[in-house]
Amino acid sequence: MDGYTATRQIRELPNRFHSHIPIIAVSANAFDEDMEASYEAGMNGHLAKPIIESELLKTLGEIWFDNFFMID
Repeated sequence: MDGYTATRQIRELPNRFHSHIPIIAVSANAFDEDMEASYEAGMNGHLAKPIIESELLKTLGEIWFDNFFMID
């Protein structure tokens, strides 16, 4: 199972909190279409390898901020 399929299945689980589980793609594929596929699958972010620490921290900060204000 690839990450796209796993993400879709997690997002389809019945518990409402599954939609808020942070999922970030970490991939060597860094083209725009790869990033778009990650978001279309329901991922919250996409990081290209090699991971740059500042990008990781930025992505984590954005995701946690968004999730904090979206949980009802």
